[in-house]
Amino acid sequence: MKLVLFLNMGGATNLQDCETFLKNMFNDPYILGIKNKFIRRFVAWIITKSRVKAMRENYKQMGGKSPLNELTQSLCEKLNVKTKDFKFDFINLYVPPFANEVLQKYTLNENDEIILFPLYPHHSSTTVTSSLEVLQNEISKQNIKAKVKTVDIFYENTLYNEMIISHILAKKSEFDAKTLIFSAHSLPQSIIDKGDLYEKHVNHHVELLKERLKDHFDKIILAYQSKLGPVKWLEPNTSDILANLDNKALIYPISFCIDCSETIFELGIEYKHLAKCDYDLITCPNDSDEFTQFVLKHLSDFN
Repeated sequence: MKLVLFLNMGGATNLQDCETFLKNMFNDPYILGIKNKFIRRFVAWIITKSRVKAMRENYKQMGGKSPLNELTQSLCEKLNVKTKDFKFDFINLYVPPFANEVLQKYTLNENDEIILFPLYPHHSSTTVTSSLEVLQNEISKQNIKAKVKTVDIFYENTLYNEMIISHILAKKSEFDAKTLIFSAHSLPQSIIDKGDLYEKHVNHHVELLKERLKDHFDKIILAYQSKLGPVKWLEPNTSDILANLDNKALIYPISFCIDCSETIFELGIEYKHLAKCDYDLITCPNDSDEFTQFVLKHLSDFN
């Protein structure tokens, strides 16, 4: 068996899971860089209690849940229909399904392969490194003898970028915007200063796409969303760009493969109240046919 495991942070599937998500996220040493685990756990508890009510209110505006789990499950199901060369499943970092429960579903031996596929096009310690470390620890804990491989970041992949360009131009044919905003999840500047590659990868990705899209838009802008707390984060802020728009715009969530609260609520609902001009949001790759084709081709090349 070649078991492909998609890795992501996950999204709360009900209002109760909001607290679980926050608690686990802020207790992640790659997110909250406090080395002492007891102090980190205490600080995570304080932050969770201060933010869970607002998070639940936001989720109510999305129907009480994130679409991430359902979309990832659909992606796996479509891929499992398309090929018998691999078995597809997914694991979340902060809410179920967790690594321990997913790995226990399968009987794996030394002739099998586990292929870890982080659903992050750009590398960051806060996403890729954190997810892989949890998985590798759980594989060791369960004494699984299967060979383990990891799919690398894929923002430079031609087929992946052709898909993005196709989705952007399809939306532009419906909503004739002069400005294109690539919105990426922000990170604290302190993490970048320690050598995290995320900003470098996102900048490079935008430059690759700009070259293909420059004749279709008057302006193409990279901005960062989801800033949290008083410390310095990557800039400019997506919210500030929207507040100063002078014409219609399209937004593409460049750091996300699957729609989640940051795209559906933050970009699709919350920022609408801030925008000076109208804008439309392009969906993430999700379970689209183009994304399934990319995954299969990427795995074929990888193997």
